[in-house]
Amino acid sequence: MATSDTRYAASKWYKKMKIRWLFNTSTFIGNFVIALILTYFFSRLNYGIAIDYVFFVGVLAVGLWITEAIPPFAVGILIIMLLIFGFGTDYVVPETAPVDIYVDTWTSNVIWLLLGGFFLAQGMKEVELDRWLFRFTIRRFGSEPKQLLMGLMFVTALASMVMSNTATTAMMISSILPLIHVMGKKANYSKALLIGIPAAASVGGIGTIIGSTPNAIAVGALNEMGLTITFIDWMVVGFPTGLLLVYVFYRYLTYKLKFDKDAVDLSKIPESDIKVSPFKRKAVITTLVATISLWMTEPLHGIPVAATSAVPILLLTLTQVINAEQVRALPWDTLMLVAGGLALGIALVDVGLAKIIMSQINNLPVAVVVVAVLFSLVGVLLSNVMSNTAASSILIPLAVSLSAPFGVAVPVIVAITCSSSLLLPVSTPPNAIAYATGMLEQKDFRMGGVFFIIVAPLAAFVSVMLWVLLYI
Repeated sequence: MATSDTRYAASKWYKKMKIRWLFNTSTFIGNFVIALILTYFFSRLNYGIAIDYVFFVGVLAVGLWITEAIPPFAVGILIIMLLIFGFGTDYVVPETAPVDIYVDTWTSNVIWLLLGGFFLAQGMKEVELDRWLFRFTIRRFGSEPKQLLMGLMFVTALASMVMSNTATTAMMISSILPLIHVMGKKANYSKALLIGIPAAASVGGIGTIIGSTPNAIAVGALNEMGLTITFIDWMVVGFPTGLLLVYVFYRYLTYKLKFDKDAVDLSKIPESDIKVSPFKRKAVITTLVATISLWMTEPLHGIPVAATSAVPILLLTLTQVINAEQVRALPWDTLMLVAGGLALGIALVDVGLAKIIMSQINNLPVAVVVVAVLFSLVGVLLSNVMSNTAASSILIPLAVSLSAPFGVAVPVIVAITCSSSLLLPVSTPPNAIAYATGMLEQKDFRMGGVFFIIVAPLAAFVSVMLWVLLYI
């Protein structure tokens, strides 16, 4: 009987995998055919084979990112491979060109900065610094519902500036789940916590370059255009904008969800019984302070972030806070996706396709400021239905081709709005984590999603334009 059940389960699993494989394969082929058809019509504009080829690669990448026929990181690898094949051989483009610029995206400052951030986040997790932040919040803000919600949202936002927003959300939500189970999923306060914490994790990442992948993509694109944005440069605009959006959303939640009468019993939240080595905890704190200090003072000492990002990699492995197994568990797929997105952006600019597209947009009978606003709206809308990293990889290379000062401002605006997509459970990993608790329905996310679709582009546009005009 057991053997029969096992065979049935295996057969069912095989059929499911076969159907998924057939769907993904047909979707990939469909995207490839659509890209060929669109490229055929585009080629009749006679811009040249190089531009036509990059157009094909771009359309194919966008289609694959939207449909997810293959994982997003695989699309990043595919982009680099196609660019090397197209320009490194004479099979497609008759005249070969150097392809090192596409491969070198793997070693760009942005990649090293993100990698350093990954090591810091893993180190904090290993010594329970993330959970210490949660317990600190409980002690500091107490059991008054509004104060506690505000404290949890702000601590989540601050943590997500140096940690993965996914890891931050998972830690926060797993810590408050016992409390939510006691209060029940129908309690307004439960909804406020499960909606507010993921939103704070996503939007809080706006604060630093490493807090959100779209931020790093924007910085990388601007670096390619000859404008260096340092860690502190970004924080001047990102930190206040992120915290402002978190605070405004907190006030919106307290207004929409009346939970003043909800009782909060903090005794239901269990204490952590995991013992952490004091030496390792001190090592992580020292490394965190040293690394962020070096990033923030780059204009003073002149050491590039690519060099200072090696500090957490060296110190956290030297002190054995992070071992080889934990290094293998880092989100390397994110780096692959970013490298592919940067390579696509370089190709769009290098062959002149971005300039052609933006010249057509600039010829529209609207002011440039309207185009900038449209970019911000498209950014937040597109990120609600696809990876915000993929969305920013599509929009930012085009945005840098806008006339000054919008060529600097709009890539940053797009990065901020791409990090503010909260309409659906699948819009961001933090939303997915909250939805996976089974305590929320899909419609519960609409409140935050619609709020940020309206407020995020407005806040991003005002703050970034002031930053560019007064600071950059």
